[in-house]
Amino acid sequence: MKRRYASSLLLLVSASLVFTACNKSSNDTESSSSKDGNAAAVKDINLTGYPIVKDKVTLTFVSPKNPLAPSFEDMSFFKTLEAQSNVQIEWNNIASDGYQEKKNLLLATDDLPDAFYNAQFSDYDLIKYGSEGTIIPLEDLIDKYMPNLKKLFEARPDLKAVVTAPDGHIYSLPYAEEMNLIGMPNQMFINKKWLDQLGLAVPTTLEEYHDALKAFKDNNVNGKGTVIPLSWWFQGWCGNEGDLLGMFGAPDVTTDDHRIVKDGKVQYSLALPEYKEAIAYYHKWYEEGLIDPEIASMDGEKLKAKGKTADETLGSFIWWEGPEIVGEERMKDYVLMPPLKNNKGEIVIGKTNYSEYSRDSFVITKANKQPEITARWVDQLYDPKMAIQAHWGPIGEVYKEENGKLVNLPVPAGTTAGEYRIKVAPGGPTVITKDAFGTLVDMEPRAKQRLDELEKYYFPYQVKENYPFVFFSAEDLDKINQIETQLKEFTKQMKAKWLMDGGVEEEWDGYLKKLDQIGLQELLEIYQKGYDEFKKNNN
Repeated sequence: MKRRYASSLLLLVSASLVFTACNKSSNDTESSSSKDGNAAAVKDINLTGYPIVKDKVTLTFVSPKNPLAPSFEDMSFFKTLEAQSNVQIEWNNIASDGYQEKKNLLLATDDLPDAFYNAQFSDYDLIKYGSEGTIIPLEDLIDKYMPNLKKLFEARPDLKAVVTAPDGHIYSLPYAEEMNLIGMPNQMFINKKWLDQLGLAVPTTLEEYHDALKAFKDNNVNGKGTVIPLSWWFQGWCGNEGDLLGMFGAPDVTTDDHRIVKDGKVQYSLALPEYKEAIAYYHKWYEEGLIDPEIASMDGEKLKAKGKTADETLGSFIWWEGPEIVGEERMKDYVLMPPLKNNKGEIVIGKTNYSEYSRDSFVITKANKQPEITARWVDQLYDPKMAIQAHWGPIGEVYKEENGKLVNLPVPAGTTAGEYRIKVAPGGPTVITKDAFGTLVDMEPRAKQRLDELEKYYFPYQVKENYPFVFFSAEDLDKINQIETQLKEFTKQMKAKWLMDGGVEEEWDGYLKKLDQIGLQELLEIYQKGYDEFKKNNN
């Protein structure tokens, strides 16, 4: 009876607080209380406008962080949000390299923050932890506390569909950047200074490319004996070997799943005879010393280090954009090499399965006592101009505002635009639609240059089909995870072995049998079903 009386009293007090707040704020405020009914946690929350709350609230967020970035608490962007909202974020920044392991440990031990920012939850994570209640459904919060995102979903139901799980719930918030850049993650660059030194033209065919790389090596073109004719990020999300291999007819530039589509049929690129032919061909390049001897362990950071050695060492490299690897000053020695004709005289360019959209930007956990305030806080990032600043950097650092449009400021001396962006822009749950460019914001000069290059050199030869952004069921995701994890490990190991040591011709049949033993055919059936259903529902 005492507990019932106390609960009734708390309800009366809460109701009176709500009534008072509503009178003061013209029905624009309500009380937000913790799930356990703790009256001390009750806060007045403004449904629109700022500040979000009258009395400061502290929330705990976990987020990965690039090594070049400062702690998020020191970023001026978040300081601006705190001053605007009266909501302070206590950040637990985890180094990007170890984030997934530590994120999984936090989830496994139930040591949860209020939210994960830049969450990097896989579809399997979203289904698993959403159905278990570890992360909470967000659709009601969006409807009531997130006017910016709600308005966006009403205008763009396709974006709402991206984050809607097969069970109908929304467990995570979207990210989008509609610039048409993500479909082509590779560009090939070559040292024009060295070509001129040797009297060679920029290659236009695969054979000419081979001859130029061999000339770099044979002529010790940097005079130091340290020339690396060609390097890339082995199986990287960008700057990878996909288009080199793809010249033989199986263009695969999404090196984490190897799904390609030909005439509506889903195929696994690393099980095709074109891949066998390609890997045998480039093994000969490796034997000739034309490919980085450390290629199997190359990642983005190692490639950047090799591009910025005291003496120039890279004859050619593959990356998203050149200056990130060799720096702005040294980039003057390099040129973009347009797509090469293969040995049949054809140009074949792949198209990634990466989407301009993602559904893993932000999740709220069951530990959160103030989900309404959290929803209002994150909705700030779906204001178009705030989204731009989160994505590329703040006004005053990256932009100035002129006549309502954000205009790029010069990049500080001694850094590249990519490096500077890492230091000032946290990314996160943001949406920048294509109609924002030219009206709300100028496209970054480097992005505009890259888009112009892609439209001129790459898009005309790019394959038309790729695998869409399918949200699989929990059952299918469970099976995909079981099979795909083993496939990735085995195929990456074999690719490195065949590239460096050879043997693909002798081992090919056994390799295909092993793929089927792991479950490749079952995986392809799931992929095909998902592809067919997506096409049916989106025609």
